[in-house]
Amino acid sequence: MTARLALPHVRTALAAHRPVELPADRRAAVACVLAGPADALEMLFIERAEWPGDPWSGQMAFPGGRVDPGDVDAEAAAQRETLEEVGLDLTAAERLGRLDDRIAGPGRVGDLVLSSFVYHLPARPALAHNHEVRMTLWVPVTALVAPARRVDHPWPRSAPLSSFPGILVGEPGRHVVWGLTYRVVEDLLTVCGAAVG
Repeated sequence: MTARLALPHVRTALAAHRPVELPADRRAAVACVLAGPADALEMLFIERAEWPGDPWSGQMAFPGGRVDPGDVDAEAAAQRETLEEVGLDLTAAERLGRLDDRIAGPGRVGDLVLSSFVYHLPARPALAHNHEVRMTLWVPVTALVAPARRVDHPWPRSAPLSSFPGILVGEPGRHVVWGLTYRVVEDLLTVCGAAVG
């Protein structure tokens, strides 16, 4: 593993990072969960279940969701959603840091802002996903920077056909990290000085 993706460097890089926090009337939050020993980290992704009206239906994502009025803050929402979606309690996990806030995207999601929080667990935990999640995948962080895993992913609802950069993390054509989740992964890699390209 490249030293920039080993836990000590990730920990140091995130501790030094001063995240951009955007104001928002509507906010969502996700948990970027790393697990395993310092030199063999894996990252948790979920494949979202198919739901009518969900702009991220069926896509690869991080566990998370909208910040509710009952949530103390965005991080509490990320932890709550992670517990609900995959049965993972992050209250005892090591909080490594926060990434820059992102505008979730144009169109149906409007002015939604995404906040991303990074955690580490010493070992891959047992997970139990709910109806919002089709499956979970643990992906070696080294795969996220492997040039052979970088792909062009077609946008299925556009005409004429266009494509976006993606990272193959499982079954080709199905388990591709792209869009907003791709940008969050790239943000983490950039903070760690391990971005591709």
